[in-house]
Amino acid sequence: MKKFLALFLIISLVTVGYGSEDDSLSVAFENHWPEKQHREVSQLVTQLLSQSHYQKKKLNDSLSSEIFDRFLKKMDFNRLYFLESDIAQFESHRYRMDNYLGSGQVKSAYNIFNIYQQRYAERLEYVYERLQTPFDFTVDEYIELDRTEEPWARNRAELNEIWRKRLKHDALNLKIAGKEWSEIVETLTKRYQRSQKNLAQFHSEDVFQIIMNSFAESYDPHTNYFSPNEFDDFKIAMSQSLEGIGARLLNRNDYTTVTEIVAGGPADKSKQLHPNDRIISVGQGRSGEMVDVIGWRIDDVVQLIRGKKNTVVRLEILPASEGVDAKADTIALVRDKIKLEDKSAKSEYLEIEHEGKNLKIGVITIPSFYSDFDARRSGVEDYKSTTRDVEKFLDEYNREGVDGVIVDLRRNGGGFLNEAVELTGLFIEKGPVVQVRDMRGKIEVEADRNPTVKYHGPLAVVVDRLSASASEIFAAAIQDYKRGIIIGNQSFGKGTVQRPVDLNRIYQDPRDPDLKLGQLKMTIAKFYRVDGRSTQHVGVIPDIGMPSRLEHMEIGENTRENALLWDQIRSARYRKANDFANVIPQLVKQHNIRMKSDDRYSDLLSEIDEFKERREQSSFSLQETKRRAQRDAAEKKNEEEVAENAEEENKEPTVNDDFLLVESGYILADYIILNDNRKAARYQREAK
Repeated sequence: MKKFLALFLIISLVTVGYGSEDDSLSVAFENHWPEKQHREVSQLVTQLLSQSHYQKKKLNDSLSSEIFDRFLKKMDFNRLYFLESDIAQFESHRYRMDNYLGSGQVKSAYNIFNIYQQRYAERLEYVYERLQTPFDFTVDEYIELDRTEEPWARNRAELNEIWRKRLKHDALNLKIAGKEWSEIVETLTKRYQRSQKNLAQFHSEDVFQIIMNSFAESYDPHTNYFSPNEFDDFKIAMSQSLEGIGARLLNRNDYTTVTEIVAGGPADKSKQLHPNDRIISVGQGRSGEMVDVIGWRIDDVVQLIRGKKNTVVRLEILPASEGVDAKADTIALVRDKIKLEDKSAKSEYLEIEHEGKNLKIGVITIPSFYSDFDARRSGVEDYKSTTRDVEKFLDEYNREGVDGVIVDLRRNGGGFLNEAVELTGLFIEKGPVVQVRDMRGKIEVEADRNPTVKYHGPLAVVVDRLSASASEIFAAAIQDYKRGIIIGNQSFGKGTVQRPVDLNRIYQDPRDPDLKLGQLKMTIAKFYRVDGRSTQHVGVIPDIGMPSRLEHMEIGENTRENALLWDQIRSARYRKANDFANVIPQLVKQHNIRMKSDDRYSDLLSEIDEFKERREQSSFSLQETKRRAQRDAAEKKNEEEVAENAEEENKEPTVNDDFLLVESGYILADYIILNDNRKAARYQREAK
């Protein structure tokens, strides 16, 4: 191993020529080495995580092994670059990563990254050589796209075969999309040019960030290190008024992937973009050239998508709902700023005719837990907040005499904790809402201290897999107090608290006081329900579940690698508002009876089964006739669905068009009628 590294270190540049007259096809990957501040930063981060992270993991051989595996995965997650012989040589570092980080001597990790660059250059050389010859799409062969659990390639010949199929797969997708071979070569060449440009732009700081995040994320997925440059970019983005589409993006497996749709933004309003959708190209305006962004750095993609207010950006996406081999769709979004009013709660009415009774249900949709703190600090009396807006709706409902209320928290990713606590207070008498335990084991209780209840009537709360954080705190409190019925899907399951630590605030190099060290975001506490159960990992389980495709997507805390697990602490003191022990089973029974004869429910189950089948498919044909047949069948089915829904799509959507919301209304109606019948029976008994 030492001999290999010594020989390798002689080489200062890894240069690849592609036999082209275009100079842009040649790139030199410069080897990287730690900078002077990295020793102090490594030691500082090691100390902070070891002493102050919620999960008190010891930096030992066991954690070192985790860090080592995560470091390799960050570079080569799909096992497309390193050879089996490389991994065998790297193994000598598996149980030394803890020593490297603790002492700040991370040069060995840089050695591994430099070898990765060499292997990357070799792959680029193969790509450009292979693209000089057209593929034979009549051959009946298959590709396994997911190689995360496959063995490492034993030699270059084996790796070349893996890459031949990978390139052929990409080329076949482009051919089926209507491109000629020359266009296919041009598209793929540009794609890999961009990829090599991204790697060529790496600096020592970028490599160090990969190393430190391999360490930080071994504690939990929400603990991260930000290099000085990335931290500065983040602060600029937060302070500037940049227009965009209202979506949070992440680079996942070379694809720009949507991780969250921001409430009230253009993407949210359009209903065309969804979590886990992959963006493969971006175009400006209604007719601008679509730029392939597969393999791009995430910040470069973001720069393409951002732009001036009221301008159009077009995105070519692979919908998550269509599985791994999805057919691309192109959507157009109008850029805009996300205003507070766009995220505001709204109120509607749902009319339910059930068992001979006409019931009026108030429906409150809450996209996020918001508060205009600037206005509040300035002394504005009528500042906007979630609780204040909902309170006005409840006052109106009380005047109108509604029979019940539904709070819709679907797609609500959270927001201000105090708003979740205060909102809960509108429905319960004073009492604890959530418990927070820090890394020392100290427990603090966030409570509603206002005895006033704004609404006493029947209540249902609707959640889905995208309901997270503050949403889960509210839903969990309503469930624990037996104040309302929770309907929908298991929620996201994020029950942890993070704190940013500016490393320059706790350490300055006396030799260079202006040297920037970056920031550490660290998990420091965990949320617990009033009954003592954590919302972490498990989320909130509805009293009455409804199937959804979201349940079968890579969404939720329990899909995150190394997420903190569920646990339980002592219950807080609180008084339940109702006893649903005998009620919920009856409501579930009535719900199931309704669903058996509901065509929309049957269609939903069929859609979910088809989605699961697509998601579970791992092997794909590289024969054109087979792939075209699959695409044609999928397109035909999609056209039929579009035709069936065309009339409905032309209508302005209302609460009555929302299947889950309407069924939630019927569930609440069942409860109202059941409760009325119980009261009537009790009055009769008392009269006797």
